[in-house]
Amino acid sequence: MKLKIPSFRDASVLVIGDVMLDRYWYGKAARVSQEAPVPVVDIESDEDRPGGAANVALNLAALGIDVTLIGVVGGDAAAQILRQKLTAANIRVEFVALNDWPTILKVRVVSRRQQMLRMDFEKPIDVDVQAPLERAFRKHVANANVVVIEDYDKGTLARPQRFIDIAHEYGKRVVVDPKFKPFDAYRGADVIKPNKAEFSHAVSPAIGHAVGGRSDYRDLVAKAADLANRFAFGAIVVTRGEEGMTVVERDGAHHHVPARAVDVFDETGAGDTVAAVLAAGLAAGCSVHESAMLANLAAGLVVTKSGTAAVSAAELRRELAAEGHTDRGVVSRDELLEVVEDARRDGERIVFTNGCFDILHAGHVAYLEEARALGDRLIVAVNDDASVARLKGEGRPINGVEQRMRVLCALASVDWVVPFAEDTPEVLLDAIKPDVLVKGGDYTIDEVIGAQVVRRHGGEVRVLEHVPNMSTSAIIGGLKRARDT
Repeated sequence: MKLKIPSFRDASVLVIGDVMLDRYWYGKAARVSQEAPVPVVDIESDEDRPGGAANVALNLAALGIDVTLIGVVGGDAAAQILRQKLTAANIRVEFVALNDWPTILKVRVVSRRQQMLRMDFEKPIDVDVQAPLERAFRKHVANANVVVIEDYDKGTLARPQRFIDIAHEYGKRVVVDPKFKPFDAYRGADVIKPNKAEFSHAVSPAIGHAVGGRSDYRDLVAKAADLANRFAFGAIVVTRGEEGMTVVERDGAHHHVPARAVDVFDETGAGDTVAAVLAAGLAAGCSVHESAMLANLAAGLVVTKSGTAAVSAAELRRELAAEGHTDRGVVSRDELLEVVEDARRDGERIVFTNGCFDILHAGHVAYLEEARALGDRLIVAVNDDASVARLKGEGRPINGVEQRMRVLCALASVDWVVPFAEDTPEVLLDAIKPDVLVKGGDYTIDEVIGAQVVRRHGGEVRVLEHVPNMSTSAIIGGLKRARDT
């Protein structure tokens, strides 16, 4: 699916949930304490940032959306700081203030851009705040396109179902970012966005069984569709970290959005960004799938930043322009079939190649660039470690399959990378039915493994020009000779 950044100019979102203040203490850790074997950090500066539901609101405001935030704070300095920072970002604030309860505060000690310690200051809310929250909610919900329920299980949303029902009274769509409440507490939400752990807990709360790896995509889809039907969700968007996002709608329709290949610096607040951009996309008229693609793009940007952060619409536009596509990355076989189907619906031409790619070299890069030029999307299928060992012999591969795939994903010419365990890619080719099968080297077309499979489905086979004096075996041989001299 081709993605465009929508206009957020006329979008309005109401956020309700657990607000908190994230405080950062920065300094140098150059010595160990004489009192205990712990580092001593000489604090040089500090910074306060809105967190939780307040960070969701900030992310929405950064996109240019009209935002209202409802939450619970204490009668303290942290609440004043939150209010100042949020109003400075043009966010409308409706706080229920409790004089005998402290605003949630998280203090992080950071040295050399790495978190050394986190300290949480919080207490349970011991009074019923439902009535004042409902009054504030009814005051603002009519003016919103979409409602976000941001639940950190801190006590603000003791009964989230009530806010979903009120939103639907006004004809508003609801996005829920849950924690570990039973999903029945969010019945009827239009979109619910659990991470992998939260989804697993909802599926098997007594066991906490992990669901959502590359090997069990079909299982994830089936379980998500069951939850959506059981609790009347319009769609479930499961965020799966390095495995991307999976969108499953109540009728069973599903889409996979591969994670982007980035260097993760700090995951703090990334879930807030995803919730915000999902809601922003819906408020701007995008589908759930399009909104998830936008959220995936934003998540890839925010994890490269330090601490709780936001992503602007301008950043999204620049990133989309630089990439050309946002649904790129490592995928499983089932996930690949999903994204290829989406690409075909957009009329895109699919190119396929395969190999071990044990040590990526200039010959590989040249041939992958040439392969990509033959179509709109390039799939690179990579032999797993066991199949490389069978094909290449003892001592291979030099690099494991995860490392090889990560390097390939970093190339601008490559869209999707998929591992395969068989000695040949023929089963994979039969499932994908690419428009073009490409091989580099000194093969003839009839010698290309899988050529008959591709031709049977109406595709073509191309052999690209061989780059002389470039091979992984030659590089390994050269390294051995250098070692022995």
